[in-house]
Amino acid sequence: MSLITLIDLPVLGDERGSLVALEGNKNIPFEIKRVYYIYGTQKGVARGFHAHKELKQVAICLSGSCRFVMDDGVKKNEFILNSPSQGLLIDVMQWHEMYDFSEDCILLVLASDFYDEADYIRNYDSFMKLSKRHN
Repeated sequence: MSLITLIDLPVLGDERGSLVALEGNKNIPFEIKRVYYIYGTQKGVARGFHAHKELKQVAICLSGSCRFVMDDGVKKNEFILNSPSQGLLIDVMQWHEMYDFSEDCILLVLASDFYDEADYIRNYDSFMKLSKRHN
């Protein structure tokens, strides 16, 4: 069973504003090989609906908010991301769904590897079968 972790990111700054530094193998628990962000998600649209066999990710809501459902094949947990100083670790074999994006939501995702379609599990029944072997 994978551990679902919220990561509190250290906020630096002064009267000029705040700064959060993201460092691979330091406050991000892996080497960062890919960065992408999701924005402009239309009202009522959900995203995700997949898991990864090997890829780890950290999702950070830079602006606005969104909800995550995380499912390790045994237990489902729901999280609201709404702070640029907190990240959600999406570990291997974590089925994840994102929804309820605010209009101003910008969701940054840091990934442990480059894009590889073969690493995706896009069918929930297949995920459940594989997760039983993984847990």
